[in-house]
Amino acid sequence: MRLSDICSRLNIPCSTHDREITGLNTLKDATESEISFLENRKYVSQLSQTKAAAVFVTEAMAPDVPEDVAALVVEEPYLTLAQASAFFAPPRLAEEGPEPVVGEGSRIESGVFLAKGCVIGKECHLMPGVFVGNDVTIGDNTVLYPNVSVYRDCIIGSDCIVHAGAVIGSDGFGFATTKTGTHVKIWQNGNVVIEDDVEIGANTTIDRAAFGSTVVKRGARIDNLVQVGHNCVIGEYSVIVSQVGLAGSSVLGRNVVMGGQSATAGHLSIAPFTTIAARGAAVKDVKTPGIYSGAPLMEHRQWLRLQGIFAKMLRK
Repeated sequence: MRLSDICSRLNIPCSTHDREITGLNTLKDATESEISFLENRKYVSQLSQTKAAAVFVTEAMAPDVPEDVAALVVEEPYLTLAQASAFFAPPRLAEEGPEPVVGEGSRIESGVFLAKGCVIGKECHLMPGVFVGNDVTIGDNTVLYPNVSVYRDCIIGSDCIVHAGAVIGSDGFGFATTKTGTHVKIWQNGNVVIEDDVEIGANTTIDRAAFGSTVVKRGARIDNLVQVGHNCVIGEYSVIVSQVGLAGSSVLGRNVVMGGQSATAGHLSIAPFTTIAARGAAVKDVKTPGIYSGAPLMEHRQWLRLQGIFAKMLRK
C-alpha cells in the first residue's frame, strides 16, 4: 500500500514522504518499506537508528523523528498500529497459488489437508487430521502426529517430531485497548520458524510473531501443554517441561531448562545453561547461568534457605 493510502484510511495527516509500504515492524528491525511506532519515551533513543519509512508517534515525540523518516502524528501510536496491522493481514486460507509439493517417500494419510503453496520434504509422515496452511515449508524426515495444525507461512525443519494436537503459528495474544476499554486486535503477520531436530509435545501451542518470527532453535525439546508466546526465541537444545508459559518476546539462551509450570514475563532474556525449577517465575532478565527457584526467581540455594526459615517459623 502507498503510505498516503494508509494515512487516508486511518484519517491522519498525510506525510510528504509518500512511498510503497510492505508491512509493519519494530523500530529496531523495520526496513525502508515498513512503518513502526513509538509510544513509550524510554525507547526514544531508538528513533535515531531506525530505518523505518515512517513512525507513528505522539506530537510530543515528533521532533525526535529523523528527517528522512515520516512522522505520523497520532494521539495513540500503539492503537493506530493495531488498526494499521489489519491492512497487511494475509487471507486465512488462500485458494489460489501453486499446488502442494510432497517429497519422495513421504506418507500423507487420509484426512490430511495441504493448502496451496506448501512444501513437504522427503520421507515425512503426516497422520490423519493434520492441517498444513498456505506457504508452509516442512523439511525432510519430519513427523506430524494426528490433528497437528501448522498455520500459513510457518517453517518446520528436518528430523522434527510434532505430537498430536499441537498448534504451530496461532495468533499471538496482542491487542491495543482504547480509552473506553474496547480491545483492538493487532494482526499477527509474522510466522514461526522451527529449526532441525526439534520435538514438540502434544497440545503445545507456539504463537506466530506479530512482526518477524517466533523461533525454536535446533535440538530443543518441548513437552506437552506448553505455551510459547509471540516473538519468543528458544535457544538450541533447551528443554521446556510441561505447562511452562513463555510470555511474548522472551529470549532463552542455549540449553536453558525450565521445570514444570515455570514461566517468564515478557521481553526478558534468560542466560544460556540456566535452569529454572518447577513453578519458578522469571520477572526480570537472568544474566548469570545457574539454578533458580521461586516466585519471583532467586538462586536455588537462597530459596532452600528461605524454605528452611519458613519451616522453623511454623514449628514455633
